[in-house]
Amino acid sequence: MSVQACAELVAKGDPDRFRATMAAPLDARRVLFPLYAFNIEVSRAPWVTAEPGIAEMRLQFWRDVVEELAAGKPPRAHEVAAPLADAVPQDLVGKLDALVEARRWDIYSEPFEDRAGFDSYLDATAATLPVVAARALGAPADAEPVLRDAGWAFGLAAFLRAVPALQAAGRVPLVDGRPQAVRDLAGEGLERLARAQAGRSAVPASAAPALYAGWRAEGALRAARDTPDRVIDGALDGSEGMARLRLMWVAATGRW
Repeated sequence: MSVQACAELVAKGDPDRFRATMAAPLDARRVLFPLYAFNIEVSRAPWVTAEPGIAEMRLQFWRDVVEELAAGKPPRAHEVAAPLADAVPQDLVGKLDALVEARRWDIYSEPFEDRAGFDSYLDATAATLPVVAARALGAPADAEPVLRDAGWAFGLAAFLRAVPALQAAGRVPLVDGRPQAVRDLAGEGLERLARAQAGRSAVPASAAPALYAGWRAEGALRAARDTPDRVIDGALDGSEGMARLRLMWVAATGRW
């Protein structure tokens, strides 16, 4: 039960976040790897079984873990729970409950009720993670609006990249899948990302690695805005060479 075990889990389950975290200083990795490993455990819980009741139980396990850590109880004997307890201060860990609860949407095949439901899902599943990570790395509470805007944009990019897989699994991922609606949605993501970047100074350098995980987001959102059909085609990512250069630039400058 160590940060190394979490890093191995992230390397297998979330290569983009693994690469982003390896570009961060060692002290930041001790926070980020447990958080990202937790995110993997939660996000895959609805998909490892076809039985909704079992999936609900798996998510409830993680809600119980978060509740216990927030109450100051010793962590459960789990390869992620113990490192998570060391990585996230007690006064912050309770924020992760929203992330777990929102993943219940992934269990069932019903579409989002409306755009507000979609926005809420993205905020809970995607924006919560950089908020908690950055706060654990020293960002002040008043940086949260910047962190949430960035996280929402990062989450939208990841969600659009996942649309083909979600559709193949029988889900209805988009409230409105028409090309113009996709273009508008991606444009909103770019606006939120630009707003977050304009407020970058609210996030201290020590906490910037919490935002490295969005290193592919801007390119994917631009591709979706400019050519919405690339969402359905699963072709939002550019060349691997350009992606590497982008991550190197983010790591070298800290300008996510």
